Amino acid sequence: MNRFTIYPAIDLMQGKVVRLKEGDPNQQKTYSDEPSSAAARWLDAGAAWLHVVNLDGAFDQPDAANRQALESILAVTGKSDHFVQFGGGLRLIEAVEEVLSAGVQRAVLGTLAVENPGVLPTLIHRWSPDRIAVSLDAREGKVKTHGWKIEAQLSALELAHDLAGQGLRWLIFTDIKRDGKEQGLNIELTRQISEATGLNVIASGGVASEDDIFKARDAGLAGVIVGKALYEGKIDLAKVIHAI
Repeated sequence: MNRFTIYPAIDLMQGKVVRLKEGDPNQQKTYSDEPSSAAARWLDAGAAWLHVVNLDGAFDQPDAANRQALESILAVTGKSDHFVQFGGGLRLIEAVEEVLSAGVQRAVLGTLAVENPGVLPTLIHRWSPDRIAVSLDAREGKVKTHGWKIEAQLSALELAHDLAGQGLRWLIFTDIKRDGKEQGLNIELTRQISEATGLNVIASGGVASEDDIFKARDAGLAGVIVGKALYEGKIDLAKVIHAI
């Protein structure tokens, strides 16, 4: 069984570290102008992985500044045994291949995998199951794509089943209504997806306290992504990593 992992989130918009509420770019708060410094901070606290998101790419906006920020983050993680999973705007196989070749350990697919799940076997065969993840972002159980603007036809659970059948091993599940609001994770649905599919499921959206992290661990999930609660100082990352 994989060790439970805490993934500090670094969400990028125009090259800056931000957090959004419910994925709304109009509800943005900037935490840092230097993504590499944020990366170093979480690594120094004991994180083994970072979860980096290209929000501009997800919203189909110019993302050159975020690509440069990713390079600076990889320069930090590349100096030691640390890893980056990266997603947002990876709509083509070539884009996935590019970031994996650049040093990203795990590419996170969203819209591409939902709209064209047939690409998964190709990418998994090329890079291995541990280097490809899919992020299912849902509101009231219904998956949203294209920066959470378009609703998919299937539920998160139905899509997770389909993706598992394509050879997927890693899945990130985000409850959009809770994201960036520190209202606690949707443990019930996240655990249901994990148990029904056998996937390594990483919980995301709404972590408010250390207790949410322990609930995710105790639910048998593979990990949890933590964003706003870290940047607001409500969770001591070094302390909680030591505790798990």
